[in-house]
Amino acid sequence: MNGAPPKALSGVRIVDMTHVQSGPSCTQLLAWLGADVIKIEPPKGGDITRQQLRDRPGVDSLYFTMLNSNKRSLTVNFKSAGGMQVLERLLATADVLVENFGPGVLERNGLGWEAVHERFPRLVYASVKGFGPGQFEDAKAYEPIAQAMGGSMSTTGDPAGPPMVTGSQIGDSGTGVHLAAAILAALIQRDRHTGTGQRVVCAMQDSVLNLCRVKLRDQQRLVAGPLGEYPVQSEDGAVPRSANASGGGHPGAALRCAPGGPNDYVYLILRPAEWPILCKEMDREELVDHPDYATPERRVARLGEVFSWIEGWTMTLTKWEVYERLNGIGVPCGPVFDTKELLEDRSLRDRGLIATVDHAERGSYDTVGCPMQLSDSPVEYAPAPLLGQHTRELLAGELGFSEDEISALEAEGAI
Repeated sequence: MNGAPPKALSGVRIVDMTHVQSGPSCTQLLAWLGADVIKIEPPKGGDITRQQLRDRPGVDSLYFTMLNSNKRSLTVNFKSAGGMQVLERLLATADVLVENFGPGVLERNGLGWEAVHERFPRLVYASVKGFGPGQFEDAKAYEPIAQAMGGSMSTTGDPAGPPMVTGSQIGDSGTGVHLAAAILAALIQRDRHTGTGQRVVCAMQDSVLNLCRVKLRDQQRLVAGPLGEYPVQSEDGAVPRSANASGGGHPGAALRCAPGGPNDYVYLILRPAEWPILCKEMDREELVDHPDYATPERRVARLGEVFSWIEGWTMTLTKWEVYERLNGIGVPCGPVFDTKELLEDRSLRDRGLIATVDHAERGSYDTVGCPMQLSDSPVEYAPAPLLGQHTRELLAGELGFSEDEISALEAEGAI
């Protein structure tokens, strides 16, 4: 915006050669922080998510719009001579290239790390991969596969049931967040120390593993004996699925509330200091000094009974009533938000975590906003670009192509 102070990443140009979710989630974060993100898309169809999971015919899907806000779209067929010419001019102006193509795709087209670094030594070359070097290096990775091979699935779900995929996109968007941090580190290293760009790689398996570090903690704790905070103990030498156990230093559980809908639950953490206060709130003060429940060790040995007592009380109240009463006395708990409640939550909207964006073809839509809050770089949300919306603007303006050259590129199918 004219006259507005610069954003945190103002002046940083990102060439975004990513698609679907893992890469676009990274570059959208950088765009929200003020970088000029130029999304490279094939002239025919663009990013595949423009058409996937459409809720309305003939317009870009929410899948696309919610991952590509604040970007500019440049259509380029980089497999053509003209397309390569466009990319080379663009890369000469850029700070970062981000890609999430399958192994070998860009290398076969002369856009691998070594070739690009030789021509543009200051450019940071960032990649999302499914796996790091090793036996799985060339395997394809999707969200559930990354969760399966990164430790999440084996530790998620009911102990008596199968491994479960979590609803959070820790493989795709989780990798995007890791890659954004790595890109920023590489830019700082270039500008403060080396003067040159470097290769930055985040693998989906590695990112999921990093988010599962507490389970690797527990795997090593097994050497010393059973894990008391888990509802069941290991049968195969590996950390078991923990259902809704907290997995932390204090027991926790999801407890049913009135009127009994699928998400009428609160999650409660049971800390020793609050046990007497909680018993009093439930009108069960006889449990405070009961020999079966008086100490944390005795309560842990009877967690099923303890949470059954508490749930008998929470089921007489709504999850909001439970939250208000327990929060008022310092007992940690939170209502389970469903997706409808999240979209309607006033505090999230007031903070910009749920933002309404106006789109030229869709009209308005809601998007999840930037989770990174910078006091001197507030996010101003812009809609995801239409396919090729900024092609002529970029070519004729910043990249210096003449009208005749642009017409020739169009005739070639390069843009």
